[in-house]
Amino acid sequence: MTTTSVDEIIPSKSSLTAGQLPRWTPLAVGGGALAVSALVMLLIGFNLPGWIVIAWLLFVPSMFVATRAVEGHQAGVDRLWTVLVYSAFALALLPLVSIVVEVLTQGLPGVVDPGFFTNTMQYATSLTDQQAVEAGTDIKGGILHAIVGSLLVTLAATVISVPVGLLTSIYLVEYGRDGWLSRAIVFFVDVMTGIPSIVAGLFGAALLLTLVGPQDNLMGFTAACALSVLMIPVVVRSTTEMLRVVPNELREASYALGVRKSLTILKVVIPTAISGIASGVTLAIARVIGETAPILVTAGVATRLNANLFSDWMMTLPVFIYRQLQNPTAPAAPGPSLERAWGAALVLIVIVMVLNLASRMIARAFAPKKTGR
Repeated sequence: MTTTSVDEIIPSKSSLTAGQLPRWTPLAVGGGALAVSALVMLLIGFNLPGWIVIAWLLFVPSMFVATRAVEGHQAGVDRLWTVLVYSAFALALLPLVSIVVEVLTQGLPGVVDPGFFTNTMQYATSLTDQQAVEAGTDIKGGILHAIVGSLLVTLAATVISVPVGLLTSIYLVEYGRDGWLSRAIVFFVDVMTGIPSIVAGLFGAALLLTLVGPQDNLMGFTAACALSVLMIPVVVRSTTEMLRVVPNELREASYALGVRKSLTILKVVIPTAISGIASGVTLAIARVIGETAPILVTAGVATRLNANLFSDWMMTLPVFIYRQLQNPTAPAAPGPSLERAWGAALVLIVIVMVLNLASRMIARAFAPKKTGR
């Protein structure tokens, strides 16, 4: 009677991992590539970008050769493409990380200045900035007027753009089908998507110039009209795609119960697509809240707080950043202006992040709920 050993029934760990590279191989190869790259850079002159690039050029073929030698050609090709995909991801992520780090590093000192969020630039002068640099006193001036202006102008543009974009999308998906009017709307929406922002600003200025005259056309509402030209195509395209994703079975079930088409759209289609619609609106807001050129030619520049969209000039955060960088309050001492500009940039990024979080919460709150029996 023959006996069967345990090793014959349960393969050993070494047999399972035979023909495979150890898990620490990428770390070892990466460390070797960094070391060789450092030696090369010491010979030609060390710099960090060159060190990383040479190490990467050594790492990619080394991993391919090592994997192919141990695991075979197919595994080597798979490892090569895996390394390239991860490298592309890291390369795409690098600008975002560098921007966030740079804005945090440069913007935090400006944000913590006393009165940065509660003061305007009405009483900040060249003399006060020079005194802040020479005597080390607190930097005067803040972004209160710019924050209020940005929020009001963006809110007005959203109020104009979202109903227009939503109704246009409903017509294209639910009523228009492939008619000549639908094709014309889609064509013009595509054209509007590529309109330069400065052209939208000129359109808004010309529109209000025609309606109210040259004396009152520079105001916040003019900027809102200009930004709505940039927002509407984004809202239309994103909302149209979300409405098309809604299954036709839901519409047919509603029609079978005798519900009118308008009520079906209002109670079935829109609630089903509300999550994607909210994301599209947020994308449109992020598209315009950082625009500078349309605001410059419409709302102009202001140093004091103005909460009236229909009167006088109004400052926004992008224009505030541009003015502080290009025209420092004290040209002989630009440090305070640079600090305020970086602080405003940090605040603008935070506002965009808050809007994204708010849109996700709204989408989650209004999304269809799954109910069990």
